[in-house]
Order: sequence, then structure tokens, then C-alpha cells
Amino acid sequence: MKKVELLSPAGNLEKLKIAFAYGADAVYGGVSHFSLRIRSGKEFTMESFKEGIDYAHSLGKKVYVTINGFPFNSQIELLKSHIKNIAALEPDALIVATPGVVQLCNELAPGIPMHLSTQANVMNYLDAKVYYDMGVRRIIAAREISLKDVQEIKKMLPDLEIEVFVHGSMCFAYSGRCLVSAVQMGRVPNRGSCANDCRFEYTLYAGNDDHGTLFRLEEQPEIGTYIFNAKDMNLASHVKEIVDSGAVDSIKIEGRTKSPYYCAVTAYAYRMALEDCYNDKFESQKYQDELNTTKNRGFTDAYLIHKPFEKNDTQNHDYALSAGSYEVSGLVLENEEYFLCKYKTYPNEETEIFAPLNSTIVEVDNEIGSIYKKENGKYYISFKKIITESDKELESVHSGNTNPIKLPGKLPYMTMLRVETQFEDDIELG
Repeated sequence: MKKVELLSPAGNLEKLKIAFAYGADAVYGGVSHFSLRIRSGKEFTMESFKEGIDYAHSLGKKVYVTINGFPFNSQIELLKSHIKNIAALEPDALIVATPGVVQLCNELAPGIPMHLSTQANVMNYLDAKVYYDMGVRRIIAAREISLKDVQEIKKMLPDLEIEVFVHGSMCFAYSGRCLVSAVQMGRVPNRGSCANDCRFEYTLYAGNDDHGTLFRLEEQPEIGTYIFNAKDMNLASHVKEIVDSGAVDSIKIEGRTKSPYYCAVTAYAYRMALEDCYNDKFESQKYQDELNTTKNRGFTDAYLIHKPFEKNDTQNHDYALSAGSYEVSGLVLENEEYFLCKYKTYPNEETEIFAPLNSTIVEVDNEIGSIYKKENGKYYISFKKIITESDKELESVHSGNTNPIKLPGKLPYMTMLRVETQFEDDIELG
């Protein structure tokens, strides 16, 4: 069976390392405003991005750089310098969106493979061939494409790699071609500064100028106000179909601005799904149980498997961002003996251990606390004492406290300690 790459978002160096620890084969991220996620682009410096690339290569994994914004004329000279600087970091591919930038990359970074951004909206083999002939080695297909059309492109262009989105936020417009944010907020989506106006709550009115009538429209009281709000894509239950198609080379998770917890869980769930495919042990509910612990707007399997007119579950009219079911209370440090608090930790409270795939966890019980496995097959930790690295005992520890806290026993680097809870809307996990 053909092995499919798992590609995760890397909004910063920490998320890059977490993605690899939890199962990603490659990550994508950017530096500067030429990336379509300005906020995450600012979290990387050239130095930290180079550190991430070197770290990935030390693991035998890959980093793809996003240069997929649509440049103004006034930015082209700056873009040329940026391409040269990025090329010097030796990434594994450049992700670009326009024919002009493709040509620039051919001239300025000829040794680095090019991947065509989903912003180019490739839906058929004719468009794919144009870019392939220009030197593009991989197409990141539009989110609106069907698996049948992906197979047709692969049939016509067998040497062209095809990458498809399987998880993350969906644009209510056609693969990022929305201008609502630009009109309302002056922030241009296809230049990386989308204000996510589609997630806002809107009130609709009907008016008549002749007699001054104006009244509010409601489908039901308190319902129907999130009229642009798309549910999040979730194709974990269809990974087997994607792998079996033989046409997909890489499955991609959206979310460079999402939390470290989201980065870990999505990589973990889709890695399990892929490995279970290869071993003929595919179990859809297992992956969904994990993904449901992350914040989401409700899930849809979108367009890859079903055509839009075949179903009516792609929009969420009730809320912009739902509560997730888990909060990260701690992250294990590189020495594997301490963790940093990310939420709150009290003595004698049971906390689930969420460790990278295939981790070995040793059960212990000592004066600091215990690590143990329950009948559900999961590991948990409970502290008898909260002890800092400097041997100071605390009654409890909360987020914002930068003192490393002693573990009862070693846990793998980047293991997360998580607790089940409920949150108010719009609070990020992790």
C-alpha cells in the first residue's frame, strides 16, 4: 500500500517540534508577510525557522515554506530578497500561489522543489499541467475538489504529487477568495491578514423605503445569525478511502494559528488513522474521539468525498467556535523530569497523560505522586506534592508560573497533561 505523507501546521518552533513528536512527516510554516498567516509568520524569525529546518532534518523529516501571498507591485523587490533568504535556509519546498512567483522561484531558488498553494484553486488536470510544465512538483488541490477529480489528475500526470486538506477551518468562499474582510476591515485575505469576518454574528433586516418598514429576520429566535460560518473539515473517517485511491501523496492539516494542543491531537489522530490503514485495523471512532477533544465549529467532511448538493451539514449557524472538551494543564520539558504548568495543577487530582505515539510510560508511586494505567488503557498522573525545581513546595500551580514542576517519574519530552473540562466560547486550548 502506498505510504501517504502527513503534513502538519507549524506556527512556531514549539508547534513544529510537537507536530513531529505526535506523528507528522513534514510541517509547513512561514516567515514574514508573504505567508498567508501573518500572525504565525511573525512568530518565526529567520534564525528560529532555520533551527526548525535543521531540527526536522535531524529527524529525517521535512519543512515546506509558505510564500503564498499575492504580492503588490511595490513588494516585488522585497519578495525577491525574501526568496533568496529563504532558499539559503535549505527548506524542502517552497509553497507559492501565483505564476509570477513560480517564475521568480525558478530563477532565484532553482534547487528547491515548488508546491502550488491551494490559493491557485487547481481543480483539473489542464490547470495542473500548466503549473507542472512551469516546474511545480506538487499541487495542493483546492478544498472544493472531489477525490474522483484528484484521481483523474493523477492519471493524467502520474509524476505530479497531489496534496489534499483533510482537517481544519473551512472558508465560506472559494478556497480563500473572500473579500469580506478587505471590504469591512481593510484586511486582505489573500495577502495573509484575514479578519475572519465570516465567523462574526450578523443580524439580517428587511426594509422598504416607500413606507419606512424595517424588521429583523430570524429563522428561529437566537438561531441563524452566523450566516457565513463554515464548520471545520474533518476527514479522519475517510482516510482509508483517500489512501486506497492511490492518487494522494500528502494529507494536510490546517491550523498554523491554532494551539499546541490542536497541533498535537490532529497529528496524533491522523497518524493513527494512516498506520491503521496500512495494518488493516482502521477504526474511525477512535480518531474522532481524539479530534473531538479539540476546539471546533462542528465538523463536516466537506467536498472531497461528497458533492456540496448531496448534503447540508457544512455550515454552523449556532456559534462561531465551540467549547473543546479538554484543557492542557502541563507540558513535559526536554529533561523529561519536569513539566511547565499551562492551566492549573492541584495535589490529589487525577490528570490524563497524553504522550506522543508509541511512547513508553513507566508506572511509579512515590512521595511526589503516582503514574498509573487504568482499565480504559490510558495513563494518568496524580501529585501528592507540588515541588519546584528549586525544591520549594507549593499548594498548587497555575498558568503563568514559569517554575518547572517535578514529576513523580520520567515522561517523554512534549507529553501533555490534560484535564476534561468545559470552556467559554473563543478561548484557545493549550
